[in-house]
Amino acid sequence: MTTWDADVATTASYELGEGPVWDPERAILRWVDILGGRVHVGSLDDGGGVHEQASFSLAYAPATLGAVAAPAFLDHEPGTLLAAHDRLVFVDVDGGEHLVAVLCADEPRRLNDGVTDPLGRYLVGSAPTGERTFAERLWLVDHDGTVTVLDDDLGLSNGLAFSADGGTLFSVDTFSHVVRVRPYDAVTGTAGGRSDFVRVDDGFPDGIALDADGHLWVAVFGQGEVRRFSPEGTLVDVVRTPGAPQATNVAFAGEDRRTLVITTARENMTAQDVADHPRSGRLFTTRVDVPGLPARPWRGTT
Repeated sequence: MTTWDADVATTASYELGEGPVWDPERAILRWVDILGGRVHVGSLDDGGGVHEQASFSLAYAPATLGAVAAPAFLDHEPGTLLAAHDRLVFVDVDGGEHLVAVLCADEPRRLNDGVTDPLGRYLVGSAPTGERTFAERLWLVDHDGTVTVLDDDLGLSNGLAFSADGGTLFSVDTFSHVVRVRPYDAVTGTAGGRSDFVRVDDGFPDGIALDADGHLWVAVFGQGEVRRFSPEGTLVDVVRTPGAPQATNVAFAGEDRRTLVITTARENMTAQDVADHPRSGRLFTTRVDVPGLPARPWRGTT
């Protein structure tokens, strides 16, 4: 097993950095600050630094912003799909906001991590905003906005990833400390029965991503690590985020998709906690040998 440290990639820190997505057409990285309710956009330099170029929030002004999809297309015009607190919102090239689906209005939960399936549907889960009831959900939102509940018994729905052929779905239940796996019919959007892939008992599994060799990279909140598991579930590599114990998510970026981007947080940290862990909330990067799978674009309608 190989263990190494990632490098700090930003000077700015984010309260709850999450959801990095690489846009190869424009060579930019998008990520969100969930608690700040903003989308951030930046570029990569040759040394792995992430240079923030812009950020924006919605006129809808959600309390949180859980995820941003890969570049979305509506009538062949690029735009952005956002998981905005309790609903999905599409933002077109002129900044116009279009409601896609309301998923959990007036409920003690918010939208969290999401992923686009092989045919452009969107999967997104929820996190509790109150007590843990293990009633959080994972939804599938079809091209026409039709909503299907895939899970309704989660502690905190988190990272989601599809295999290269789209026939396998990985999903994280953070408060159950487990990454699950199930078959997925990409044609119909039907998910099969789930089983445990790996457990993470010494921390909280968070965001995930798959590489081209079928290995799963798992951000471990509370341990300041990203762990790489083989297709059989064996731990083979560990990347640390020194000075930032709240590792939240991962993405593969750059022209060759071999720059691993790691988001971190400083959620609920005291001033002393931040002093003890001064890199909390920053983005990290490191180079890896195997490229990651590309993010798929959302192809729904509004």
